[in-house]
Amino acid sequence: MNKICLVMGLVVLLGGCSQLEKYTNVGSNATAQEKFRACALLEAQSKLKNGTLFAQSMTATKDEIVNTCIKKMALEAAGIDSEAQSIASNIINSLRAAQ
Repeated sequence: MNKICLVMGLVVLLGGCSQLEKYTNVGSNATAQEKFRACALLEAQSKLKNGTLFAQSMTATKDEIVNTCIKKMALEAAGIDSEAQSIASNIINSLRAAQ
């Protein structure tokens, strides 16, 4: 319970911080750690806005954020991050049309 309160307080604090952009806007020269931190902050902030940040256990939420950011970073490293949504949509539409 204390960990959840700590995480909730940290997210609220960071969400209201005027310097949050410093951590979420990273350039192409950023380290992998900086990119991961930015992704994790954006994912946590998005979950907070959607009201889903505390819908699961802290471990489940943490794992979800970590997995999402690792996948995003892998797509970026492969150079297909901007195309990933389009590729997935095209595959789904093709399979739907084949039925």
